[in-house]
Amino acid sequence: MRHVLHIFLLLPVVSGILSCSPKQPARGFDEDVKPDSGNVYDLPDIEESGELIAVTISGPESYFQYRNMDLGIEYLLVENYANAHGVRIRMEIAKDTAELFNQLRTSKVDLIAYELPTALIQQKGFLCVGAVSDTLNASWAVRKSSPELAESLDEWYSSSLRRELSAYMKDLLSKPRVIHSPKLKPYVPVHKGELSPYDGLLAKAATICGWDWRLLAALCYQESAFDPNAVSWAGARGLMQIMPGTAKQLGVSVASLFEPEVNINASARYLKILQQQFADIKNPTERTKFVLAAYNGGSRHIRDAMALAKKHHQNPQSWQVVSYYVLHLSEPRFYKDAVVKNGYMIGSETYNYVNNIMARWSQFKRGIKGRPLPVSGGVNQMPVISTPVKSQKRNRFTGKSSEIIPRNDSIFQIKE
Repeated sequence: MRHVLHIFLLLPVVSGILSCSPKQPARGFDEDVKPDSGNVYDLPDIEESGELIAVTISGPESYFQYRNMDLGIEYLLVENYANAHGVRIRMEIAKDTAELFNQLRTSKVDLIAYELPTALIQQKGFLCVGAVSDTLNASWAVRKSSPELAESLDEWYSSSLRRELSAYMKDLLSKPRVIHSPKLKPYVPVHKGELSPYDGLLAKAATICGWDWRLLAALCYQESAFDPNAVSWAGARGLMQIMPGTAKQLGVSVASLFEPEVNINASARYLKILQQQFADIKNPTERTKFVLAAYNGGSRHIRDAMALAKKHHQNPQSWQVVSYYVLHLSEPRFYKDAVVKNGYMIGSETYNYVNNIMARWSQFKRGIKGRPLPVSGGVNQMPVISTPVKSQKRNRFTGKSSEIIPRNDSIFQIKE
């Protein structure tokens, strides 16, 4: 199982976002079936722990990650509910309905956030609650030992909320990945053999991850077109499109991500971490492609594609082989495979991302033979120890603190 969230993100204000359906008793109550593990863990306990744990089945409508953001209608609904109660969420992934019920029965999760037939939920002895389909034949489920959670979910949910969040997700997926500064103009090199105004910074930072500086430049161009003020709708910032969560893990303040030197340095340090994660890829050129793919699509999805390659008796250390499975992780026969741990992925973007950067790197190498002039300053002297702000509440299983960053925080706002 995969622990998806380390921060809790709030949804932006949407008209009627907290509209509620009329209060109803929890549905599907069957006194004769006793599936619970015996542990009473209800809404007050969830609020005390500061974390709601839900389980779902990954898919394009339920839950997936795209451009470093958690999406899916079921996920967004859980997030909205957690927002109302001021708690973080953790979304677990199950392979099938049997695993969904087992996770709930053994109290590993608080809620099944996946529409299941109400007759099946009743047969298994759980409560049908919350997100009920318009046909009233499918719903979420909780244990009978969580009556307050069940009542609260019933009061919170409305079909209009589902429609609003569906429209919100559709709008996000239709947006361009990066919003550039209105002042950005195509860069014209001032000196022969120059790629960007940041060549010196890129060359010095490239020594951190051991890359050709022109490869780092190709990555920079792919991410932001050399725009230091670029912002993605997912909240990534600056030249190398660093996410706020990644910045904090690296000990870099989110406010400094628009500073070219800081942003490029953070990217190089993150690339070094990814290279360590893929140290089992022995060929350096192949490893570079896997690292680029992980930078864009997340290392867990890339590992899933490698597992698929291995299962089909192909070389999991060849990007040409593995990229095929990355590309097809959007298809049920692949993302529902038993060896896939992290579910659905829109793999076409990552597939094209790696190809584009490698092609541009080849162009840069043909056009630029030398290294740029060195840059003075402390590019390699950034702090390594992370000191993120801690929340008051703790993960009830791991005991670790997490900062809650609302989705409408200023760090996610795009300034026109």
